[in-house]
Parts: sequence; structure tokens; C-alpha cells
Amino acid sequence: MRTRTVSGIVSLLLCAVLVSACGPADTPAPANPDLILTTTTSTQDSGLLDVLVPLFEDQTGHTVKVIAVGTGQALQMGQEGNADVLLVHAPSSEKTYMDGGFGKERFLVMHNDFIIVGPLADPAGIKGGSKAVEAFKKIAEASAPFVSRGDKSGTNTKELALWQGAGLDPATEKPAWYIESGQGMGATLIIASEKSAYTLTDRATYLATKANLQLNLLVEKDNALLNVYHVITVNQALWPKVNYDGAIAFAKWLTEPDTQKVIREFGVDKYGEALFVPDADKTDADLGL
Repeated sequence: MRTRTVSGIVSLLLCAVLVSACGPADTPAPANPDLILTTTTSTQDSGLLDVLVPLFEDQTGHTVKVIAVGTGQALQMGQEGNADVLLVHAPSSEKTYMDGGFGKERFLVMHNDFIIVGPLADPAGIKGGSKAVEAFKKIAEASAPFVSRGDKSGTNTKELALWQGAGLDPATEKPAWYIESGQGMGATLIIASEKSAYTLTDRATYLATKANLQLNLLVEKDNALLNVYHVITVNQALWPKVNYDGAIAFAKWLTEPDTQKVIREFGVDKYGEALFVPDADKTDADLGL
């Protein structure tokens, strides 16, 4: 499932030294090394998993199978016992999942932000705006093409909340300008580029793929666009066969200071800025959740 990007390879080489102290050299082999990580397409498309997963495997002896899907599908897989650990970014859906008893632990890992991108011509005139809801209103008023993931992912959940804030519901009304891709973030960006359309994306995936896109970053830095990631272990009380030991090992590893440093520095070598902000030392309340 993994695709090793050039930036991921460079970052991996730079980060290997930084995390060499994460675990002792003689760490005993895990009783069950096989771990299923279900995560979002943004963590894969950005290249972050190309760095983190090999490091975790090297340090712990686990073998990680990565399944990158939308957060909604990731949570469903956890609910059905078809994953061991989740790395997702839809806090409201995650809380519902935890309230249902499907997850055992949930830890804050990192955040980045969503941005609105669109065609170079910007027919809706949203460039430079500071409010995502106002931008969405202008896109609808202009009947400008907008590509939604339409897949119940964390990005799709955020998009629908913004439309709701604008007093609009194109996902239900299905106007001609509203296009649902049903695909991950990378593929949705390509579709938006081909159709000269607007879309909502996480910043990391956009930066990792923008060289192949005809899309400009048009709206950013709105507090409503915060994009927060948590790691969740699947509750072994419901699914005794899940690899809980591996899941909690991965969750704790993600939140260790050395791993958080890798997250903090990921992307700096290629883009001149970090693609994610580590948050293990914070609480949800610190991020306004």
C-alpha cells in the first residue's frame, strides 16, 4: 500500500539518527509482530508514513500493514475489528467512536491545517479571504466547480461542516457544480486540477503534490480549518484477536519526544516548512476541541 516518495526517502535518512534512541538496541521481539494500521489518505499521500512506519518497524520488530482510507472507513474498520490501531483526523466522529466503546485509548498526536485551493483564474474571487465559510458562499454563488471527496473522511466531514456554516447543503441538493469524487485526497486534487475546480485539502497533501497540479492556495489560516490527528487503539474487549500489544506500542511510540521531533521536522528539507505540528504534549482543550 505504501509509495516511497523522494522527500520521504530523504527525510527517512535524516530522521533515522534522530530517533535511534527511541528504544534500546536489545528490544525483545514482539510475541505478535503483525500490526494493521488503518489511517487516512493524507498521512500516506504526504509521505509521512514513508518515514514513520519503517522507523517503528526497525525499532520494535513489528511488521505494519498500512490501510489508507478515509477516516469514516478507518473508524468503521476499527468498529468491526478489522484493524489494530487507527491514525485519524475527525475529532467529532472519533468521540462518537470512543463513546461507543470501540476504542480503548485515544492520544493526541499532531495537527496541520486545511486549506482551500482552486483554479488559477479563481472565478469565485476567494483568493486572500480569511474565512472559509465566506469562501464557500462565494463558490456557491458563482456556481463554480467544487470537488468534494464525498467519502466520509475527516476532510469530507470538515467540508460538510463548512457548508453547514454557510447555510448551504450541496451534498444533499446535488447542484451541477458540486462534484463528488469518492476518492482519497491525492486523487481528488488531481480531479479538481483537471476540472479547474475548487476543493478543500489538508496542507500536507497539497504541498506534496502541487508540482503536478494547476491549483493555487487561495484561503488559509482560518481557525475553522484546524486539522487534528489522534491515534486510537481498538478495544480488545470487543475483539480479542486484535493485536493490542502492538497497537499500544505504536500509539506510545508516536507520542514519544523523539518521534514527535521527526514529525516536527518532516517536510522542512523539501518545502522549507514542516507539514505537521506535533501535539503529544498538549490536550484537546489546548487546540480548542
